[in-house]
Amino acid sequence: MTLTLDEVASQSLARGAVGAALLHVERAWTGSGRWDTAQTHIRRVVAGPVDAADHAGLYYGAPAVAFLLHAAADRHPRYRAASQTMDEHVLRLTRKRLDAVGTRVDRGQPATFAEYDLFYGLTGIGALLLHHNPDSDELAGILRYVVTLATRPRHEDGTDLPGWWVAHDPDQILPTPGGHANFGMAHGAAGLLSFLALATLRGRVVDGQPEAIAVLTEWFDRWRQDGPDGPWWPQWITREELRTGRPAHARPGRASWCYGTVGIARAQQLAALATHEPRRRHAAEDALAASLADTQLDRITEPGLCHGIAGVFQTAYRASRDALGPALAHRVPVLADRLAQHAQSRGDEDGHPPAATGLLTGRIGVDLALETARHSTPPHTGWDECLLIT
Repeated sequence: MTLTLDEVASQSLARGAVGAALLHVERAWTGSGRWDTAQTHIRRVVAGPVDAADHAGLYYGAPAVAFLLHAAADRHPRYRAASQTMDEHVLRLTRKRLDAVGTRVDRGQPATFAEYDLFYGLTGIGALLLHHNPDSDELAGILRYVVTLATRPRHEDGTDLPGWWVAHDPDQILPTPGGHANFGMAHGAAGLLSFLALATLRGRVVDGQPEAIAVLTEWFDRWRQDGPDGPWWPQWITREELRTGRPAHARPGRASWCYGTVGIARAQQLAALATHEPRRRHAAEDALAASLADTQLDRITEPGLCHGIAGVFQTAYRASRDALGPALAHRVPVLADRLAQHAQSRGDEDGHPPAATGLLTGRIGVDLALETARHSTPPHTGWDECLLIT
């Protein structure tokens, strides 16, 4: 089956119509929008064939459409049957993806982002199943897979590499000769840790899961850097950095959900909640609070979820609801004000206009975070489950 460009865009959560429909469903739930508008947007998503091929993931294709339909099904039972049908496609896809992992391992090849990450890999599909098919064998299979990634290092050229080590670059313009180990929520260890922690908190545990959480938290302990603005972690490390035990950069990147301390600290807070470690929980919350200082927030130039203030706000909001102390809650109104200011701006400091649409980097994600800020309540649709922060 060959899809047209419009059909591909219609089922993208990252940049296409799924995100827009999700926003209108959330607005209908809160009363700031209408259900007939939401239904019009949902129909646009499901009007054509849905892609359930091997490259589909939480942010594209059948899993993305299932995520949307589940968001609407509680209020509109008419979508319940459609969501259950889509679930069958997702479960079938999951089984195929897990079989492909076995083939890759047998060949001795390293993992890839597309295999395991949140956007298009098994972690993202696992996040969907955790909330909507928690008792499925397929979710258990994904949990066992992530446990293996965390606990079984790769041995290459006499070097032990983490199981989630990839041979490719994090970005086409950012070469990492010999591959890299990613730390972020979107593509790396924070996403793996958050997924395992959330599953544990929901009572879904497979053999080796506590040990995998321990391995991942020890990884973050090992690579924690202490600076004048608080603790931070590298976005990724190369073979040379792994050899020396030191990151090449002397300071952290911008605060963000996808790669920065904000997402990493939330993953560690969730892990501490799952393993009942108050000391680690305090440390994670202190690290997150330090990353929300005005001097850190001033470095953020984008409004969006992935790299910008919307993702920082939504993550901090969720973390504040689980926090032991008031520091994070005190920063949430400040973040909400900054989010509103960024949303009103016409572009970034270089004059580039914000993307017109899109959940990850566009206006859709900003507007969804604004719904949380305006109502001061968790999203009715649970849309931020796709960020692995809840």
